[in-house]
Amino acid sequence: MLRFEPRAEVKWHHEWLAVAVALGLTAATVSAIFVLLGLDPASSLHRIVIRPLSSEYGISEWIAKATPLIIIGVALSLGFRAGVWNIGAEGQLVVGGLTGGAVALALYGISGWFVLPLVLLGGVLGGMVWASIPALFKVRFNASEILVSLMLTYVAILLLSVMVHGPLRDPDGFNFPESRLLHDAARLPRLFDAGRGHVGFIFALVFAVLGTWIVKRWHLGFSMKVSGLAPKAAEFAGYSRAHTVWIALLIGGALSGLAGVIEVTGNIGQLVPNISPSYGFTAIIVAFLARLHPLAVVPAGLLVALSYIAGEAAQLSLGIPGAMTQVFQGLLLFFLLGAAILVNYRLRWGGPH
Repeated sequence: MLRFEPRAEVKWHHEWLAVAVALGLTAATVSAIFVLLGLDPASSLHRIVIRPLSSEYGISEWIAKATPLIIIGVALSLGFRAGVWNIGAEGQLVVGGLTGGAVALALYGISGWFVLPLVLLGGVLGGMVWASIPALFKVRFNASEILVSLMLTYVAILLLSVMVHGPLRDPDGFNFPESRLLHDAARLPRLFDAGRGHVGFIFALVFAVLGTWIVKRWHLGFSMKVSGLAPKAAEFAGYSRAHTVWIALLIGGALSGLAGVIEVTGNIGQLVPNISPSYGFTAIIVAFLARLHPLAVVPAGLLVALSYIAGEAAQLSLGIPGAMTQVFQGLLLFFLLGAAILVNYRLRWGGPH
């Protein structure tokens, strides 16, 4: 009989084997879905994955979608390493976009190099304030940061809706629930002539490198890892669990808020009721796909961003519903979690010893 045997030692290639298995199973399942729909798998995958990236516009859009996933993925990888489960990055993204957009609207018409940094800072502070709520509840009342951060996401979405329907609504916008367009001084510069790719992608790469440095070279990264793997040992060594919770959530809030304001100033150009297609939740997949390694978040974010591109292409060129994007991402997360067992266990034939 087939049984699972605990590994005496977990090596680095076991983690990436699990990722490879998950990707292979996802591709096989998607191909099977195409067959059931009466489509040729090879041709369909080429049309939704390869063809969209064959133009400058497609690459620019790909980078634009990957940017928030990478930034939030880096933050979540650091927090998850510390055993702090920030599931509310989507809400922190929304609040960051809201506060940063509000700063841009408050400075409307003012030109100068300082405008964009102030707008970005507004987004970072908004995300940090929102993340401090679950941090406070966790440290003070031992409330689950999973539930508190998750529930605050829906509060953030409703808060954004209230603001764009009311105080931040464009007075010349014929009552539509949206703000006025941000002026040029508050917009991120483009990287390409076509598409929406912007310099926020450069920020994402910098944060991935910085996150790797924190993990590999900084004492903070070591203390967060110890707190996540062995809380009792961390306490014995003098590491404060409350300090770890605050640091992990504030980093998550800051980077998620930055991702939100980057989305507003780089891709959308104004505040609208929906500024994110669930980037905050999808970044959880990115973090696990990268095995919580900040630098590996970059290729993982690009890969998951491709699912958005593929979903849109499938809707346009194959006539498949737009929900196919969620199918791609859901299958990937399902197989990632399932294949993770290969990291700690090996398959053996035969009965128990």
